[in-house]
Amino acid sequence: MEEKEISKAVISRLPRYFRYLGELKEEGVEKISSQELSNRMKVTASQIRQDLNNFGGFGQQGYGYNVSYLYEEIGNILGLNRKHSMVLIGAGNLGGALAGYENFKNLGFDMKAVFDIDSKKIGKDIKGIPIMHTDRMSSFIKENRIDIAVIAIPKTAAVGIVDELLSCGIKAIWNYSHVDFDVPEDVIVENVHLSESLMRLSYNINRYDQEHK
Repeated sequence: MEEKEISKAVISRLPRYFRYLGELKEEGVEKISSQELSNRMKVTASQIRQDLNNFGGFGQQGYGYNVSYLYEEIGNILGLNRKHSMVLIGAGNLGGALAGYENFKNLGFDMKAVFDIDSKKIGKDIKGIPIMHTDRMSSFIKENRIDIAVIAIPKTAAVGIVDELLSCGIKAIWNYSHVDFDVPEDVIVENVHLSESLMRLSYNINRYDQEHK
């Protein structure tokens, strides 16, 4: 049977469901209706039901959703039931912030090493994560079976680094470098363009101001 194609819009909402359900668990909430979840998330109850129906629904008529069960199932859909090992390229301000973000490990993403070319940083660590010279990157990735590479370096250097990562067998890249890479079809790249997000915010501010003149 052919697997159902899930839209990018639905996939983009799953982490938000996961986050809200996690908060509900921490509050001790055991069950919730789609309407109650709608009131919290500011997403229509109909949209919530449609989104979850892509994966089997999970709800019961007259009961709603079991919070712990739904949280676990969405985590499984997102692949959070497995561990991911990562390396980070770039120990600058952004890289340092990413390496020091402790919640990654809580989600199953284990940062193993940071790579840079700055001799002043090499040999130090970021919250226990060692900073190594990029000369050691290829051997480290192969020896430690790294799943994900995080790129937080200027775009002028990023293309060459990606070529090296591909030669090491990396199949997933989290890209902060503001350049779009030409990679094989079996390599997954998630681009994070912070300036684009800020521009979308600016657009919405501008639209709001125009509508409320």
